[in-house]
Amino acid sequence: MTPTSPADHADLTGQVALVAGATRGAGRGIAVELGAAGATVYVTGRTTARSQSPLRRPETIDETADLVSRAGGTGIPVQVDHSDASQVRALIERISRDHGRLDLLVNDIWGGDPLTQWDTPFWEHDLDNGLSLLRGAVETHIITSWHAAPLMTRTPGGLIVEVTDGIEARYRGTLFYDLAKASVIRLALAQAAELKPHGIAAVALTPGFLRSEAVLDHFGVTASTWRDAIAKDPHFAASETPRYIGRAVACLAADPGKMAVTGTATASWELARRYGFTDTDGATPDWGRYARENL
Repeated sequence: MTPTSPADHADLTGQVALVAGATRGAGRGIAVELGAAGATVYVTGRTTARSQSPLRRPETIDETADLVSRAGGTGIPVQVDHSDASQVRALIERISRDHGRLDLLVNDIWGGDPLTQWDTPFWEHDLDNGLSLLRGAVETHIITSWHAAPLMTRTPGGLIVEVTDGIEARYRGTLFYDLAKASVIRLALAQAAELKPHGIAAVALTPGFLRSEAVLDHFGVTASTWRDAIAKDPHFAASETPRYIGRAVACLAADPGKMAVTGTATASWELARRYGFTDTDGATPDWGRYARENL
């Protein structure tokens, strides 16, 4: 099967997007696919070519912006700590000065993996780490949307995407992580209700088993050798690249009927069925179906 490009489905030429938390993982995949659809994409995060975040990962927003531009869009890296309202305000003011509009906001700020203690009762989980996780994963989204929404209301037809982990009502294994991911689903619902009169949609969106840079490192594989990890974890055979959720966002953003799904929680595989796109290798991973049948 020939891989399907999102450009076959999505045209975001002339649109301005902000992917908050675009340094790596789903955020990077989303930013690149928005670029492939022709958008101008502000990519934000804390790690640049000159300074690292506490995560100490090698990926940078400069690299992401370059990938956006090479894909066909315009990538603009801006170092922003989204927990700092003054930095977010300055970012939105810059977008307003430069473009006078913001059509798409993706809230993908996370950074909570090192703070999460799995298989630990919540009363034994480090409290400071748990509260920091919530601030980093929920408050940052609220701060960013609060500053971005007034600019977005100038141009009807916009979209806010809250990136989460899972859309079903299952418990995700540890209280603070579960609360963070469930909270941003509720954020999408609340923003949808208040932005509907302005013609702006808001959805929560989850990837499946994501082949992020950190996950590939965990298994000791690369993007090209990822199948070698299936021997360690057979479920990895159903994984997807970060570009898959990126194509989901691009297609949804370009859909003039997106208000039909505002306020909902959906998934990369559900939008793949809706819009007919594939992952970069031509596959159509469906983690929801796989999980129901195998987990």
